[in-house]
Amino acid sequence: MESLSTKDIVKKYGFKFSKSLGQNFLIDNSVLQDIVDNSNVSKDDLVIEIGPGVGTLTKELLKKAKKVYAIELDSDLIPILNEELKEFNNFELVHKDALKVDFNELIGEEKSTKVVANLPYYVTTPIISKLLKENYKFESLTIMIQKEVGERIAAKPSTKEYGALSILVQYYCDVEIVRKVSCDSFVPRPKVDSIVIKLTKLLEPKVKVKSKELFFKVVRSSFNMRRKTLWNGLKSLGMKKESLEKAFIDANIDLKRRGETLSLEEFAKLSDCIYELQ
Repeated sequence: MESLSTKDIVKKYGFKFSKSLGQNFLIDNSVLQDIVDNSNVSKDDLVIEIGPGVGTLTKELLKKAKKVYAIELDSDLIPILNEELKEFNNFELVHKDALKVDFNELIGEEKSTKVVANLPYYVTTPIISKLLKENYKFESLTIMIQKEVGERIAAKPSTKEYGALSILVQYYCDVEIVRKVSCDSFVPRPKVDSIVIKLTKLLEPKVKVKSKELFFKVVRSSFNMRRKTLWNGLKSLGMKKESLEKAFIDANIDLKRRGETLSLEEFAKLSDCIYELQ
């Protein structure tokens, strides 16, 4: 009966789903269990959950974690969450937009922090970017996201899914696809399937670069026009033609290659050679 609990809570409070907030609540208990199991949450962990919905996943996390901060934007869900989770003294609700939260304020001096969430599709990429780029102190991110975005994050070079998002995430994290999730596992039923993915933060980024800012600028420029060669994409950096050409030669990368064929290591080498010649 556990898989019906989300539906029951929605019915109990007469909750109306918000399309603009991308609300699709999980009703499949096997998926819920896989998220919890793969997050490896223990009594030593502070957990940050983004978009708790009616608290079905939150409840399972509260049973295992030292403390759970649930960040919820929808005012209509606040009284529901407070009522449904009132028995837990390790629960704290944060009524805010997750994109405006300073996560280090929540983390404080905690030694082990894990992010676990069924992320609304429309904020998936901005939230992942914020968590990685702003250098928050968390160990892992176990999240359910749109299947297409999950595949882009895990993609390897020379595939159509591989792009700037793949490199951003793989620069900071080890990536593991936990499982695929059918659209039938949610109410209301979304039009697309989902993926549960685990991102384990690396102690040091996967590649060392002389300028992180330039590295990501090179990556973005390389994928801005996917059909064009790297050479054409990187003209936007505004370098002298001779200097850019020398950077390619020094990095041992053919000017005719396209961005999606370069590995993380090759992007690092090219951006370092560009840095030296700027």
